[in-house]
Order: sequence, then structure tokens, then C-alpha cells
Amino acid sequence: MGPKSLITRKVGMTSVIDQSGIVKAITLLSVSEHTIIQKKTEEKDGYTAIQVGTEDNKKPTKPLQGHAKKANVTPKIIKEFMMPVDQDNLNVGDKFSTDVFSVGDKVDVSGLNKGKGWAGTIKRHNFHRGRKTHGGRSYRRVGSIGSMYPQHILKGKKMAGQMGHVQTTVKNLEVALVDNERQLIGIYGAVPGPKKGLIVIRGIK
Repeated sequence: MGPKSLITRKVGMTSVIDQSGIVKAITLLSVSEHTIIQKKTEEKDGYTAIQVGTEDNKKPTKPLQGHAKKANVTPKIIKEFMMPVDQDNLNVGDKFSTDVFSVGDKVDVSGLNKGKGWAGTIKRHNFHRGRKTHGGRSYRRVGSIGSMYPQHILKGKKMAGQMGHVQTTVKNLEVALVDNERQLIGIYGAVPGPKKGLIVIRGIK
């Protein structure tokens, strides 16, 4: 049994009928076998964590190749998960998969959300459009972005720009199903990211 965290791929969404007869949406995530590549300790690194690898990294850097060679594994997609001080039961080379989770477990789910490209303030920040009455000409423009003082635009001003493609975490979701044969996990509700996107699941203590 490994740490209660997994690196997964988003498959898509479907629905299930729960015990009370209510139809609920779930997101399906596929899981490949995970291998513990490194253990971080308080004495050596200043904190306790586990480095976990999964799938095969098709374009590994030279440092990653050397790092994987030390653990006697092929270069993989690697994530690090913070662990409690007591991790004596986990060793480099240990393998685990969907069996670390059970139906009903609470989890935090993280991933890169869908990129929407360059977007204006109405789409990006939910601004109102300008008036479409006589004399109105600013329908979807930004409008005033400052005043006479301090003669520059303040940092953080909501303006047009790149929308999406940022790391997003949805907290306190629930595991709906665990299929150890097909290596699938179902999560109630939606999770960030496109299909085939990398999604990280972390169990809540």
C-alpha cells in the first residue's frame, strides 16, 4: 500500500445512480502503476516526502535520466507528495495503484485547467457590457483603467489577457468508484483540465 495520492489521466465524464436513486455526474480517471523513486527525510532534506513516478516520460532531460537510474527505473512522470514523519512502511521501488483509495474517500484534485486563449474583460472577469442606447459606443471595451493620480496603471488591474491554462485545485471531492481491474477511479463532479490531461489526486486526512 502506497501513499494516498495518485497521478492520473482524465478519461471523461459519465453518470451513476447512487444508493438513494439520484443520478450524479462523475469524472473517470485512468491510473498507471506508480513506483516510489525517492524518499525525502527530515534529517537529510529538511522535510518528509515521497517522490512517485508513473507512465514513461517520452522526452526526459539528462538530470531526470540520472535520477531515474539511481532508482533503477525508466524515466517517468514524477510528482512529490508530502508525507507524515512516519513513513517506514514505504520504500524506494514499492509499487501501488488504485488500491490506495476506497469509495467514499475525500480528496483534493489538481490539474491545469482548459486554456481559453486571449479573452476580453467580459469573458475573463464577467464585466458588464456598455450601454447600447443613443450615443453609446463602448459595448465590450474595458472602459476607464485609471485616474489622473498616480499616473500609471496599478498592478492587478482586471484587463484582457490569457484566460485559463493555470493550475487549479478543487477541494473536498468524493471518490465514487474504484475499479482495480480496469485501473479506473471515479470522482463525483467535475475536475479541471481537458481529456488526457494530468490530474493529481491527494487524499484528505
